[in-house]
Amino acid sequence: MIKTLLSSDLPRSRLLSALLLVVLFGLALAPFLFPGARSLNVAATICVFIVLVASYDLLLGYTGIVSFAHTMFYGIGAYGVGLALHSMGPSWWAIFVGTAGALSLSLVLALVIGLFSLRVRAIFYAMITLAVASAFAVLASQLSDLTGGEDGRTFRVPEILQPGFHLFEGEILGRAIDGKLITYYLVFCSALALFLFMLRIVNSPFGRVLQAIRENDFRAEALGYRTVIYRTLANCLGALVATLAGVLMALWLRYVGPKTMLSFEVMTDILLIVVIGGMGTVYGAVIGSALFILMQNYLQVLMREASDAMAAVPLLANLFHPDRWLLWLGVLFVLSVYFFPTGIVGRLRTRAAVRRPR
Repeated sequence: MIKTLLSSDLPRSRLLSALLLVVLFGLALAPFLFPGARSLNVAATICVFIVLVASYDLLLGYTGIVSFAHTMFYGIGAYGVGLALHSMGPSWWAIFVGTAGALSLSLVLALVIGLFSLRVRAIFYAMITLAVASAFAVLASQLSDLTGGEDGRTFRVPEILQPGFHLFEGEILGRAIDGKLITYYLVFCSALALFLFMLRIVNSPFGRVLQAIRENDFRAEALGYRTVIYRTLANCLGALVATLAGVLMALWLRYVGPKTMLSFEVMTDILLIVVIGGMGTVYGAVIGSALFILMQNYLQVLMREASDAMAAVPLLANLFHPDRWLLWLGVLFVLSVYFFPTGIVGRLRTRAAVRRPR
């Protein structure tokens, strides 16, 4: 049952299995284990980024495509459902129309970019995608009448997803079953389904061809595979899943804006998570997203406590001042690359393979 659910791609490491179970149950029970708006927001962000990073790893880790346009598709999904809810009102029909429109636009753009750009190699394709993504971000900022410009748009969601909605009176495990909780589990279940879908894609015959193209596209072409077609299909699949991730984030935040959805900082976060978790491993998206988002939200708090504890030693107190959290985040990233050159998941799997008896 579990082997079928995971598409026969088991973690192959006891430690990795334990980490994945911790993340799974932590996210599944987050509203009850970690009460508070901030912790719930962190858990929802992890769910969305797992999907977003897994969709990008399909391109970078499994196909060898370096693209900087992934945040564009992420933003299209967020803006699609956000603008539909803003203009049509808080209804499920608006969510359906916005999601369908966003998926259609993402598919067309991904197909066009794939057909016209994937014939070029390496850095040239990356630069083309960067230019397209930058143009789209500028367009979203300038069309203020439609998108709200730099301020973005806030919107209402259907009543069952609103924080003031209560499914029934009373609490379960000390938690009211309100609209915020329902929205979280909508995000969690959707993210879990999309993750299992990505796992199935990379372990299908299609996924094996993508890995062959990554290793040696000339040899894959010689074997009869049209590499341009496979690259284009991978680009379209990654774009569609990234669009759905944007839809989930918009429903959770009830807001869309260029800095939140389309900024290059989101793209750099995706790249960092892929490297930390491990390229070419869908499980790397889970471990990398959980670690990165947790550090991004709580490293500053930990440093503040460390600085207060070292108040008697001014030099150390200044070194761990919370304003320097980005410096230490960079240091931790460098250390992770040094000690885990293939990512955390790649290192754990390699170590498990070496220890496994022949």
